Amino acid sequence: MGYKSIVLNLDIDGMVAPVVKLGVDLAQRFDARLIGLSAADVPPPVVMEGGVAFEGESMMRQRKNIKRRLEDLHAQFESIAGATVHTQWRGTVGNPTRLLIESARLADVIVTASPEGASFDDAYRSTDLGNLILQAGRPVFVAATNQENFRINKVLVGWKDTREARRAVLDAMPFLRMAQEVRVITIDDGPTDQTWNGLDDVVAFLDMHGVEAKAEVFPEKSNGRTIADVAGAMNADLVISGAYGHSRFREWIFGGATRSLLEADRLNRLMSN
Repeated sequence: MGYKSIVLNLDIDGMVAPVVKLGVDLAQRFDARLIGLSAADVPPPVVMEGGVAFEGESMMRQRKNIKRRLEDLHAQFESIAGATVHTQWRGTVGNPTRLLIESARLADVIVTASPEGASFDDAYRSTDLGNLILQAGRPVFVAATNQENFRINKVLVGWKDTREARRAVLDAMPFLRMAQEVRVITIDDGPTDQTWNGLDDVVAFLDMHGVEAKAEVFPEKSNGRTIADVAGAMNADLVISGAYGHSRFREWIFGGATRSLLEADRLNRLMSN
Protein backbone atom coordinates (compact mmCIF):
# COMPACT_ATOMS: atom_id res chain seq x y z
CA MET A 1 0.00 0.00 0.00
CA GLY A 2 1.33 3.43 -0.91
CA TYR A 3 0.36 6.82 -2.25
CA LYS A 4 0.63 6.99 -6.02
CA SER A 5 -1.42 10.13 -6.62
CA ILE A 6 -1.24 13.27 -4.47
CA VAL A 7 -3.62 16.19 -5.00
CA LEU A 8 -1.94 19.38 -3.80
CA ASN A 9 -4.28 22.23 -2.94
CA LEU A 10 -2.93 25.76 -3.53
CA ASP A 11 -4.77 28.61 -1.87
CA ILE A 12 -5.16 31.32 -4.48
CA ASP A 13 -4.14 33.98 -1.96
CA GLY A 14 -1.63 31.93 0.01
CA MET A 15 2.11 31.35 -0.13
CA VAL A 16 2.84 28.90 -2.93
CA ALA A 17 6.48 27.84 -2.60
CA PRO A 18 6.38 26.11 0.83
CA VAL A 19 3.42 23.83 0.12
CA VAL A 20 4.65 23.00 -3.41
CA LYS A 21 8.07 22.05 -2.02
CA LEU A 22 6.33 19.88 0.56
CA GLY A 23 4.24 18.28 -2.18
CA VAL A 24 7.38 17.54 -4.19
CA ASP A 25 9.04 16.04 -1.11
CA LEU A 26 6.09 13.70 -0.54
CA ALA A 27 5.76 12.81 -4.23
CA GLN A 28 9.44 11.85 -4.36
CA ARG A 29 9.19 9.74 -1.20
CA PHE A 30 6.22 7.78 -2.54
CA ASP A 31 7.08 7.90 -6.25
CA ALA A 32 3.71 9.56 -6.79
CA ARG A 33 2.14 11.86 -9.35
CA LEU A 34 1.64 15.40 -8.00
CA ILE A 35 -1.57 17.12 -9.12
CA GLY A 36 -1.58 20.85 -8.42
CA LEU A 37 -5.02 22.37 -7.94
CA SER A 38 -6.31 25.86 -7.30
CA ALA A 39 -9.67 27.60 -7.65
CA ALA A 40 -11.55 30.72 -6.65
CA ASP A 41 -14.90 32.18 -7.57
CA VAL A 42 -16.65 35.52 -7.83
CA PRO A 43 -19.34 36.16 -5.20
CA PRO A 44 -22.85 36.37 -6.64
CA PRO A 45 -24.48 39.76 -7.22
CA VAL A 46 -25.74 41.50 -4.11
CA VAL A 47 -29.49 41.52 -3.63
CA MET A 48 -30.58 45.01 -2.65
CA GLU A 49 -33.90 46.62 -1.96
CA GLY A 50 -35.79 46.90 -5.19
CA GLY A 51 -33.95 44.03 -6.91
CA VAL A 52 -30.54 42.67 -7.77
CA ALA A 53 -27.60 44.97 -8.26
CA PHE A 54 -25.96 43.54 -11.38
CA GLU A 55 -22.32 44.44 -11.45
CA GLY A 56 -21.45 42.85 -14.77
CA GLU A 57 -18.23 44.74 -15.48
CA SER A 58 -16.97 44.26 -11.95
CA MET A 59 -17.69 40.51 -12.00
CA MET A 60 -15.97 40.11 -15.37
CA ARG A 61 -12.94 41.97 -14.07
CA GLN A 62 -12.80 39.75 -10.98
CA ARG A 63 -13.00 36.61 -13.12
CA LYS A 64 -10.15 37.87 -15.30
CA ASN A 65 -8.08 38.56 -12.19
CA ILE A 66 -8.74 35.03 -10.92
CA LYS A 67 -7.75 33.49 -14.27
CA ARG A 68 -4.58 35.58 -14.33
CA ARG A 69 -3.70 34.49 -10.81
CA LEU A 70 -4.35 30.84 -11.69
CA GLU A 71 -1.95 31.16 -14.62
CA ASP A 72 0.67 32.58 -12.25
CA LEU A 73 0.12 29.72 -9.79
CA HIS A 74 0.42 27.17 -12.57
CA ALA A 75 3.73 28.68 -13.65
CA GLN A 76 5.06 28.71 -10.08
CA PHE A 77 3.92 25.13 -9.51
CA GLU A 78 5.67 23.90 -12.64
CA SER A 79 8.84 25.89 -11.97
CA ILE A 80 9.24 24.18 -8.59
CA ALA A 81 7.80 20.73 -9.26
CA GLY A 82 7.87 20.16 -13.00
CA ALA A 83 11.49 19.13 -13.33
CA THR A 84 11.50 16.76 -10.36
CA VAL A 85 8.24 14.77 -10.31
CA HIS A 86 5.42 13.83 -12.67
CA THR A 87 2.89 16.68 -12.47
CA GLN A 88 -0.57 17.64 -13.59
CA TRP A 89 -2.44 20.93 -13.17
CA ARG A 90 -6.07 21.78 -12.48
CA GLY A 91 -7.10 25.40 -12.11
CA THR A 92 -10.50 26.91 -12.66
CA VAL A 93 -12.90 29.67 -11.73
CA GLY A 94 -15.23 27.90 -9.34
CA ASN A 95 -15.84 27.00 -5.72
CA PRO A 96 -12.48 25.86 -4.28
CA THR A 97 -13.92 23.36 -1.80
CA ARG A 98 -16.22 21.76 -4.35
CA LEU A 99 -13.43 21.42 -6.93
CA LEU A 100 -11.11 19.84 -4.38
CA ILE A 101 -13.79 17.35 -3.26
CA GLU A 102 -14.50 16.41 -6.88
CA SER A 103 -10.79 15.98 -7.61
CA ALA A 104 -10.42 13.63 -4.63
CA ARG A 105 -11.41 10.82 -6.98
CA LEU A 106 -7.91 11.23 -8.48
CA ALA A 107 -6.12 11.13 -5.15
CA ASP A 108 -4.71 8.68 -2.66
CA VAL A 109 -4.18 11.63 -0.33
CA ILE A 110 -4.97 15.35 -0.42
CA VAL A 111 -2.31 17.79 0.80
CA THR A 112 -3.14 21.36 1.77
CA ALA A 113 -1.53 24.16 3.73
CA SER A 114 -3.00 25.49 6.95
CA PRO A 115 -5.53 28.22 6.13
CA GLU A 116 -4.22 31.74 6.57
CA GLY A 117 -4.34 35.23 5.13
CA ALA A 118 -7.07 37.64 4.18
CA SER A 119 -9.13 35.03 2.35
CA PHE A 120 -9.39 32.73 5.38
CA ASP A 121 -13.08 31.83 5.91
CA ASP A 122 -13.94 33.28 2.49
CA ALA A 123 -15.84 30.40 0.85
CA TYR A 124 -15.12 31.84 -2.62
CA ARG A 125 -11.34 31.99 -2.18
CA SER A 126 -10.35 29.39 0.41
CA THR A 127 -11.04 25.76 1.18
CA ASP A 128 -13.42 24.78 3.96
CA LEU A 129 -11.32 22.07 5.61
CA GLY A 130 -14.22 20.71 7.61
CA ASN A 131 -16.34 20.08 4.52
CA LEU A 132 -13.32 18.72 2.66
CA ILE A 133 -12.54 16.14 5.35
CA LEU A 134 -16.19 15.12 5.64
CA GLN A 135 -16.88 14.76 1.93
CA ALA A 136 -13.63 13.91 0.12
CA GLY A 137 -13.54 10.22 1.03
CA ARG A 138 -9.75 10.50 1.16
CA PRO A 139 -7.24 11.28 3.91
CA VAL A 140 -6.36 14.97 4.15
CA PHE A 141 -2.82 16.02 5.10
CA VAL A 142 -2.92 19.53 6.58
CA ALA A 143 0.62 20.88 6.62
CA ALA A 144 2.07 23.01 9.37
CA THR A 145 2.42 26.67 8.50
CA ASN A 146 5.22 27.25 5.95
CA GLN A 147 6.24 23.58 6.02
CA GLU A 148 8.60 22.89 3.09
CA ASN A 149 9.91 19.40 3.80
CA PHE A 150 8.81 16.63 6.01
CA ARG A 151 10.57 14.65 8.68
CA ILE A 152 8.93 11.34 9.46
CA ASN A 153 10.66 10.38 12.67
CA LYS A 154 8.04 10.70 15.41
CA VAL A 155 4.38 9.98 14.60
CA LEU A 156 1.51 10.22 17.06
CA VAL A 157 -1.80 8.44 16.51
CA GLY A 158 -4.65 10.09 18.41
CA TRP A 159 -6.83 7.11 19.22
CA LYS A 160 -10.50 6.87 20.08
CA ASP A 161 -12.38 3.69 19.27
CA THR A 162 -14.45 5.13 16.42
CA ARG A 163 -14.94 4.36 12.75
CA GLU A 164 -13.08 7.55 11.84
CA ALA A 165 -10.00 6.67 13.89
CA ARG A 166 -9.87 3.14 12.47
CA ARG A 167 -10.09 4.58 8.96
CA ALA A 168 -7.31 7.08 9.71
CA VAL A 169 -4.87 4.40 10.89
CA LEU A 170 -5.32 2.45 7.66
CA ASP A 171 -5.19 5.56 5.46
CA ALA A 172 -1.95 6.67 7.11
CA MET A 173 -0.14 3.34 6.75
CA PRO A 174 2.41 4.63 4.18
CA PHE A 175 3.51 7.32 6.68
CA LEU A 176 3.45 4.92 9.61
CA ARG A 177 5.73 2.46 7.82
CA MET A 178 8.31 5.22 7.29
CA ALA A 179 8.28 6.46 10.89
CA GLN A 180 11.06 5.82 13.39
CA GLU A 181 8.78 6.09 16.42
CA VAL A 182 5.01 5.60 16.61
CA ARG A 183 2.90 6.27 19.68
CA VAL A 184 -0.79 5.43 19.89
CA ILE A 185 -2.29 7.65 22.56
CA THR A 186 -5.63 8.42 24.09
CA ILE A 187 -6.63 11.02 26.67
CA ASP A 188 -8.64 9.56 29.52
CA ASP A 189 -8.71 10.37 33.24
CA GLY A 190 -9.93 6.87 34.13
CA PRO A 191 -8.81 4.31 31.57
CA THR A 192 -10.49 0.92 31.90
CA ASP A 193 -9.43 -2.53 30.75
CA GLN A 194 -11.52 -1.90 27.64
CA THR A 195 -9.51 1.25 26.93
CA TRP A 196 -6.22 -0.61 27.16
CA ASN A 197 -7.55 -3.58 25.19
CA GLY A 198 -8.46 -1.23 22.36
CA LEU A 199 -5.03 0.40 22.37
CA ASP A 200 -3.31 -2.99 22.47
CA ASP A 201 -5.37 -4.11 19.47
CA VAL A 202 -4.24 -1.08 17.48
CA VAL A 203 -0.62 -1.76 18.38
CA ALA A 204 -1.05 -5.40 17.34
CA PHE A 205 -2.66 -4.37 14.05
CA LEU A 206 0.22 -2.03 13.29
CA ASP A 207 2.72 -4.74 14.15
CA MET A 208 1.10 -7.04 11.57
CA HIS A 209 1.80 -4.31 9.01
CA GLY A 210 5.44 -3.95 10.02
CA VAL A 211 4.98 -0.90 12.24
CA GLU A 212 6.35 -1.00 15.79
CA ALA A 213 4.24 1.17 18.10
CA LYS A 214 3.76 1.94 21.77
CA ALA A 215 0.43 2.65 23.50
CA GLU A 216 0.03 5.40 26.11
CA VAL A 217 -2.80 7.01 28.06
CA PHE A 218 -2.62 10.64 29.19
CA PRO A 219 -4.89 12.22 31.82
CA GLU A 220 -7.06 15.06 30.59
CA LYS A 221 -6.09 17.44 33.41
CA SER A 222 -8.13 20.40 34.55
CA ASN A 223 -7.23 22.57 31.55
CA GLY A 224 -8.78 20.18 29.05
CA ARG A 225 -5.64 18.70 27.51
CA THR A 226 -6.03 17.71 23.85
CA ILE A 227 -4.22 15.47 21.38
CA ALA A 228 -2.75 18.65 19.87
CA ASP A 229 -1.28 19.61 23.26
CA VAL A 230 0.39 16.22 23.67
CA ALA A 231 1.69 16.26 20.09
CA GLY A 232 3.19 19.70 20.58
CA ALA A 233 4.88 18.68 23.82
CA MET A 234 6.33 15.59 22.13
CA ASN A 235 7.47 17.53 19.05
CA ALA A 236 5.59 15.06 16.87
CA ASP A 237 6.35 15.24 13.15
CA LEU A 238 2.85 14.06 12.26
CA VAL A 239 -0.45 13.58 14.07
CA ILE A 240 -2.87 10.99 12.69
CA SER A 241 -6.50 11.07 13.77
CA GLY A 242 -10.06 10.45 12.80
CA ALA A 243 -12.19 13.54 12.25
CA TYR A 244 -15.65 14.49 13.46
CA GLY A 245 -16.60 11.54 15.61
CA HIS A 246 -19.40 13.87 16.74
CA SER A 247 -21.37 16.03 14.34
CA ARG A 248 -19.51 18.98 12.91
CA PHE A 249 -22.19 21.33 14.32
CA ARG A 250 -21.65 19.99 17.84
CA GLU A 251 -17.87 20.48 17.52
CA TRP A 252 -18.41 24.03 16.23
CA ILE A 253 -20.59 24.86 19.25
CA PHE A 254 -18.78 23.00 22.01
CA GLY A 255 -15.31 22.42 20.64
CA GLY A 256 -13.72 19.02 20.16
CA ALA A 257 -10.66 17.06 19.12
CA THR A 258 -11.09 17.78 15.40
CA ARG A 259 -11.50 21.49 15.91
CA SER A 260 -8.46 21.70 18.20
CA LEU A 261 -6.32 19.85 15.64
CA LEU A 262 -7.49 22.01 12.74
CA GLU A 263 -6.48 25.06 14.76
CA ALA A 264 -3.04 23.61 15.63
CA ASP A 265 -1.21 25.12 12.65
CA ARG A 266 2.25 24.28 14.01
CA LEU A 267 1.54 20.57 13.50
CA ASN A 268 1.38 18.34 10.45
CA ARG A 269 -1.93 16.51 10.63
CA LEU A 270 -3.41 13.64 8.63
CA MET A 271 -7.14 13.29 9.17
CA SER A 272 -9.79 10.90 7.85
CA ASN A 273 -13.53 10.63 8.23
